[in-house]
Amino acid sequence: MKLIVGLGNPGYEYYLTPHNIGFMAVDRLAEICGVDVSRRQAQALVAETQLEGEPVLLAKPQTFVNLSGLAVARLLEARQLTERDLMVLVDDVNLPLGALRIRAQGSAGGHNGLKSILGALGSEGFLRVRMGVGPDQPPEDLVSYVLRPFGEPDLEAVAGLVDQAVEAARVILREGPQKAMTRFNRRVLSEES
Repeated sequence: MKLIVGLGNPGYEYYLTPHNIGFMAVDRLAEICGVDVSRRQAQALVAETQLEGEPVLLAKPQTFVNLSGLAVARLLEARQLTERDLMVLVDDVNLPLGALRIRAQGSAGGHNGLKSILGALGSEGFLRVRMGVGPDQPPEDLVSYVLRPFGEPDLEAVAGLVDQAVEAARVILREGPQKAMTRFNRRVLSEES
């Protein structure tokens, strides 16, 4: 079984914010699989399903982003999984809106949710699908930026990014992380150059 976790904050007021794009991607995966991420387990909302022939547990921690590690560690323990079974779908303000980057391991890159997961697991060895939500210009207050709803002009790019993250997750399950990185990370490099 694979655990696919989308990071976000619980509550309707956070729904369309940059910090909740991980929740949006998990909800889209659930929609594709015909399940609802609504059962409570280990401080998260979860749904069991099949994706690309693999059993998966979709999860949305309800601890708020900065404490995501609590729910992730409890879910891994409850399902007797390791960090190698974990894929985290997460926002990244250091990538431009619409860009996507897959990493097999590494640091938190300044993201408090990833810091929490790294601290709770004591390991960097889990997959992360980083979804670019960066603004055109550096914001005066980064916290306010990630907690403010996307503007209407950005919604099309956000929908495309969610679809791209969903496809990346499917390629990871179907063909492995290396092939997914080759396919999706190349786009980021060509878009940034």
